[in-house]
Amino acid sequence: MTTSAALPSGPEGAIPEGSDVTDRLVTANERYAEAFTDPGMDARPVLRVAVVACMDARLDLHKALGLQLGDCHTIRNAGGVVTDDVIRSLTISQRKLGTRSVVLIHHTGCGLEALTEDFRTELEMEIGQRPAWAVESFRDVDQDVRQSMQRVRTSPFLQHTDDVRGFVFDVRTGRLREIDPA
Repeated sequence: MTTSAALPSGPEGAIPEGSDVTDRLVTANERYAEAFTDPGMDARPVLRVAVVACMDARLDLHKALGLQLGDCHTIRNAGGVVTDDVIRSLTISQRKLGTRSVVLIHHTGCGLEALTEDFRTELEMEIGQRPAWAVESFRDVDQDVRQSMQRVRTSPFLQHTDDVRGFVFDVRTGRLREIDPA
């Protein structure tokens, strides 16, 4: 698999010790920019959908969902959890940029399943300051998708909460499994 920046992934694409990954990305951007032409797109997503997903590098959302540049807004964070900042982004997406649907995607084998809120205590012990944010770890991915759907559906800031659907992406098969919100 290759990313849009033409960087190989997996062990064969690992950055050698002592190399600067940022320089590599900037060089890839220079090659990209040489062939770039302005698509003349608006910031409003063509499909009027916002996708909230985990930041896991194994999820190639555009390929997995058959999306093209300009089709959707993509909001990613650890776990794909609906946090206050996700609500902020969804609110802007809906109220200023015309989205109407929300798709939530968590996945199998998520790193948040192995963390606990003790991570905040560990950081406090190491750094001397406790993070204000919650880890939002979970044990049951299906239940966490339900919780995320509920957070979207009950947010007073969102105008469009009737088309909110949640899924679990299987990192081994590439398939989505829809979660019943009940």
